[in-house]
Amino acid sequence: MCGRFGVSNSIVTRVSELFNTPFQVEDNLNLSPSQHVACISPSADGYQQTNALWGIKPDWSKKLIINAQSETVKQKPTFKNAFAQQRCLVPCNGWYEWRTESGKKVKYYFEHADKQPLYMAGVLFASERTELVTLTTTPNPKCSQYHKRMPVFVYPENTDFWFNAKAEQLSPLLLPIHEDTICVTKSD
Repeated sequence: MCGRFGVSNSIVTRVSELFNTPFQVEDNLNLSPSQHVACISPSADGYQQTNALWGIKPDWSKKLIINAQSETVKQKPTFKNAFAQQRCLVPCNGWYEWRTESGKKVKYYFEHADKQPLYMAGVLFASERTELVTLTTTPNPKCSQYHKRMPVFVYPENTDFWFNAKAEQLSPLLLPIHEDTICVTKSD
C-alpha cells in the first residue's frame, strides 16, 4: 500500500450507526502519513472515535513507519503488544496506488464497489501522542495488478470479533477482502 487514502463526510452516518458512537471527519481525499486520522477504538461502554497521527518512528528506524505486514504483526517486537491490546479500525472511502504505464506514474483509486465505507485495520501506539500504523496483506487478484500489497480491511459483520478476539484468533481477518468488493478507477 502506497500511503494515501481518502475520507469524506459521506461515510459519517454509516460509521456512527455501525459503532453506535458519534463519528466525525473533515473531508480529506488525500490523507498522507503524519496527518491526523480518525479511527474507531474500544471504550468502556462500546466504541469511540480516536484521532491519531498516521505513522510511528521507533528509535531504531530512520524513517516513519506507516504500515505493518499482517503476516508478522503478531510476532514483531515493534507491533506485537499493540496488535494484542490496541487494535483500531480506520473508516475510509478508499485508497490510492500508483502504477507505471508507458514510463509514467498513473494514479488509481480503490473504493468499495457499492460506495460503502471501508474499515482499514490498524494498531494504536499511545505515548506523548497517539499514533497509528495500518496493516497490509497480500493483494487479491484485482489489486495485485497495481501493487504487491493492499490494506487489510475488516468487513462490518466482523468488527466486534476484530476488537474482542485474542490476537491469535485473528488470522482469518488478515486476508485480502474479495476482489468483487473493490472498484478501481483511474484518478487525476
